[in-house]
Formats: sequence, structure tokens, C-alpha cells
Amino acid sequence: MAIKHFLQLADFTLDEFNYVMERARIIKRKFKEYQIYHPLLDRTLVMVFEKNSTRTRLSFEAGMHQLGGAAIYLNTRDSQLGRGEPVEDAGQVMSRMCDIIMIRTFGQDIIERFAAHSRVPVINGLTNEHHPCQVFADVFTYIEHRGSIAGKKVAWVGDANNMLYSWLQAAQIFDFHLNISTPKGYEVDLSRVPKEQTNYTLFDNPSDACEGVSLVNTDVWTSMGYEAENQARLKAFDGWIVDQAKMSRALPDALFMHCLPAHRGEEVSAEVIDGPQSVVWDEAENRLHIQKALLEYLVIGRVA
Repeated sequence: MAIKHFLQLADFTLDEFNYVMERARIIKRKFKEYQIYHPLLDRTLVMVFEKNSTRTRLSFEAGMHQLGGAAIYLNTRDSQLGRGEPVEDAGQVMSRMCDIIMIRTFGQDIIERFAAHSRVPVINGLTNEHHPCQVFADVFTYIEHRGSIAGKKVAWVGDANNMLYSWLQAAQIFDFHLNISTPKGYEVDLSRVPKEQTNYTLFDNPSDACEGVSLVNTDVWTSMGYEAENQARLKAFDGWIVDQAKMSRALPDALFMHCLPAHRGEEVSAEVIDGPQSVVWDEAENRLHIQKALLEYLVIGRVA
């Protein structure tokens, strides 16, 4: 049987996503009711970090402990990977000493090469190209609050970064339409979008992108690894702040999401992120529950 990895959203079918979300609902309820649930007793997760993290490390490490297993943190600065050990060799060695591996790194090619040489499942905790765990948790959060996302309109306002490309994949899988508005010079790379994909619309005006949507989503203007561009980005993204005026163009019951950390007054106003339409804290917490269900599924398969 082939090893199942989760390196981008396109790796799973809708049926698999629906199954994992149902498991996340059950696991979340157990967590809230203080029920002990240890399906991964004596199993080990290795977490490899090349990029800094708060939510990814905490949610995976806490989640593995809550499932009865152990989590080991490795930073490439403190390991042989940081001294030039081939990714392929690291994949061979690490996967002989644990049950599942999560990697947060730069290029998607790194995690693809690692997974190709791993004997255990590999999860993408973030790359420059994709952030599948975050967008999975975001879709789960929307469904928790509003029901099915199928047929809805979702707005993306900001940078064409890893989050957006994962949202584009989510639109295909969960059957919703994505309105995208990015500043000039930071547009979507259409070569990375399947030619057959038609369920998205590009907008020059970010306010227009929010018209009639059920969810407005944004992210920081300067992602990790692009800090040298910060001043240029602040100028280019002027006008792309998600403020109350843009939210007023959305449906009255529209939600606001941000994967965090956020910069109030830049990509989002304090009025919006701290307002009644914001679900950013539920969104952050749901990383824990979705990832616990993902760990369970990848390590032991479907639970009867």
C-alpha cells in the first residue's frame, strides 16, 4: 500500500477531506469535554522547522501529546540538515525512527524530495508555495459557523502567496468561487493554476472583490523570506487593507479570516479583526483539531 502524504490540498479527495473533518469534529468534542483519547499511544511525530513558527509548532506538538504520542522538535539550524545533509538522506534516516513527519520549510521541492524518500507519511506545515493545513482548518471553521461552503463566494485580498494558492486548490475541491484582488506586481502566477480551473475571478479593485461574498480572507503583506521587500510592499499594497468599508460590500453574515500573525492597520483594520464578523481565534484553534484528525488518519487510517 502506498504511503499517504499531505503536501498540498490536491493530495486528498473530497471524500477524504469530509472524513477528516468529521473526525476533527469528534476529536474536538472530546477535547472540550476533557475526554482522554489516545489513538497514537507510543507513536512519534518528528517536526522539522526551517521557518519560524508559533501556531504550527504549538498545534502539532500539543496535538500529538493529546493523542497519546510524542513530538520531537528539530530545527535545521541545530541538525545535520543545516550543515548540508542531502534532503533525500534525511528522509531515509528520520522515517526509520518515527511514525510521521511534519516539515515547515521554504521550497515545495524540498518537501517533495523528502517525502519521496520517506517510509512514513509527511505533512506540509508550510512552504513558499502551499499552506494546506491552514486552509483546511479555515474551510473547517467556515463550515462550523455557516454550513457548507459549496457554491459560496470567497474573497482573497492581498498577496498572491502560499495561502492563496492553497485557497485556489480548495475552491476546486470544495466547489466554491474565489474572488482574488492583488496589487500590480504581486499578481497570481497563472502558470500555477490548472488551465481547466474556472471558478475564480481576478479583480483590480479589492473592494469589488468583496462584493456579495460569504468570506473575506487576507494575510500579511510580507511573508517570511521576503522581509527585504517590506517597504516596497507597504507602498504597493496601499489600499488593500481589509477595513469595514470592504466588509460592508460582503454579505451581511460574511465572516473574516486571517491566518495570523496580523498587523492591525496594514492588511486589516482593528475594527474588522476584533469585530463581530471575525473568526480568527476559532480559526487558529481549529488548526489543533484538524491536524489531530489528520495525524490520526495518516498514521492509523480510517477509524471504524
